[in-house]
Amino acid sequence: MTSELTIGMAGSGGDGIVSAGDSLMTALALAGYHAMLTKSFGPQIRGGESSFRLRVSTRPVLSPGGTLDVAVALNWDDFLKFGGELPLDGHSVVIYDENTGVAPDKIPVTGVKPAEVVMVGIEAMAKNTVGSEKAKNTIVLGLMAGWFGLAPENIRAGLRKRFAKKGEEIVARNERAFEAGLAWAREHPLRHARTLGPAPEGASTKLVTDGNDLCAAGAIYAGCEFFGGYPITPSSEIMHFLNREIWKYGGTMLQCEDEIAGIGACVGASFAGKKALTATSGPGMSLKTEMLGLATIAELPLVVVNVQRGGPSTGIPTKSEQSDLFQAAFSAHGDAVRPVLAPINVADTFPITVEAFNIAEKYQTPVIILSDQEISQRKEAIDRPDTSSLRVERRRVPNQQELEHYVRFRITESGVSPISHPGMKGGNYLASGIEHTESGAPTASGLVHSKMNDKRLRKLGPLKSRADLFLTEGPAHASLALVAWGSISGLALEALQLSHRAGLDVKLLVPRLLYPVAEEVYREFFASVKRGLVVEQSHQGQLYRVIRMFVDMPAGVESFARSGSNPISPVELVERLRSQARELLANREPVSQAE
Repeated sequence: MTSELTIGMAGSGGDGIVSAGDSLMTALALAGYHAMLTKSFGPQIRGGESSFRLRVSTRPVLSPGGTLDVAVALNWDDFLKFGGELPLDGHSVVIYDENTGVAPDKIPVTGVKPAEVVMVGIEAMAKNTVGSEKAKNTIVLGLMAGWFGLAPENIRAGLRKRFAKKGEEIVARNERAFEAGLAWAREHPLRHARTLGPAPEGASTKLVTDGNDLCAAGAIYAGCEFFGGYPITPSSEIMHFLNREIWKYGGTMLQCEDEIAGIGACVGASFAGKKALTATSGPGMSLKTEMLGLATIAELPLVVVNVQRGGPSTGIPTKSEQSDLFQAAFSAHGDAVRPVLAPINVADTFPITVEAFNIAEKYQTPVIILSDQEISQRKEAIDRPDTSSLRVERRRVPNQQELEHYVRFRITESGVSPISHPGMKGGNYLASGIEHTESGAPTASGLVHSKMNDKRLRKLGPLKSRADLFLTEGPAHASLALVAWGSISGLALEALQLSHRAGLDVKLLVPRLLYPVAEEVYREFFASVKRGLVVEQSHQGQLYRVIRMFVDMPAGVESFARSGSNPISPVELVERLRSQARELLANREPVSQAE
């Protein structure tokens, strides 16, 4: 028996690859396992190759994992297109369809000799069982359940539920296909059994969801009353969820004609006193920049989600990347500072979205959430969000005394001044994108402009002391360090665990607040550090460069950066840290003891 498995499968559009992954994921979550499902597609609008990667374990899953334990290829051309996303080694079991015409000893996997290669008549079995090759994915589910013990009863139940609306005949066909695959696997056992061990005792049923759905759910929990946006991969599911649900809570969803109109409608909704959200990806974010400036100078609360993908321009729209940090932090005309937050996994997306609304409301500012394709679209089996520790804030409105002589942009000690909304008696004021006096009157005065810039920046100062927006793990006085953010955080956590098992003295910092830079948090973290890595999926190492702008990092801390669509594994990080530890010893630099 094994405590975990990493399974990868690839094929053509129409093969039901992603549906098979979803079915496995749901069945395992219902059985109480921890699981993470990532999906990958070619850049085509329709058709083309698709794949899934499922990691299932009796313990919490932190990352998609490294090499595959099980690889399923419905055709080799499509499987090979995913390269490093579906890596194999000498431990892997490879299962493929015999209709590819490739002999088991001739599979096109260069430089790797898998532990076992199994050729199965998947398409032929589907046609013989139900008369259609469309059942290939269900045949594969049967094979997986038979060979690896992947919750067959739950898969059966899932198939019945999934196809119930299509009628009893379709349900029966898929049940026959599943049983055929199950029987074939039992009649042809693997040379070395790899049955998944039972789920932990007392394990509860998990919630299967992705980052986009939890972002939308978090927005509703935070009191979002308006969404304005335009569909763009890989953020569109946020709009889909809100279109389905926000009306139930008294909100409105507006699909606009373009990205500019989407954020423009949100700025208007915020001016009207409503909590507003828009969501996009990198190209759409570029179009929203001018309106973000309007929200900044008008001091209007607004949350903008950027689900990052490979860029620039259209780039690789179906792959994850962390290359929009510079855009989020710096693509503003004038001296505008906008808080930038990032969730570290699917479950974290819910509280981070609530926190983004709280910051927007409290400081009357646009806030950017930097998600990424992996977090937004991968599915995780998680516990239901615990809302007991969450608070929901609303903007400070003027009291009766302040409304007697209302001054919208009054310069206060905190930099935050009460904000009214249309219809509030005595709360009328002039709101525009031009620089203004405290009352909102247009001005070209350099002195007033300087004071207003100071006001808008000063109010964000308290954010920089929010240590609760950072995750810290490992011994406080460690000499080696990891810094990671977004979807890379999980593999950094896994690398930390592996490092500790290897006897390395390592600690980890994961910022959820990326900008403004919390200098003191970083200085305290780096105080004991001699060597380390800032790990991210961007070609330039953008977080590494942003931190260096504000913090005197130790010279031994290096950037470990890689372009999107090129996976990083925990083992790679451990090897780099091991090398850095050897450098410390070779240079006879003092190394603190792990606590």
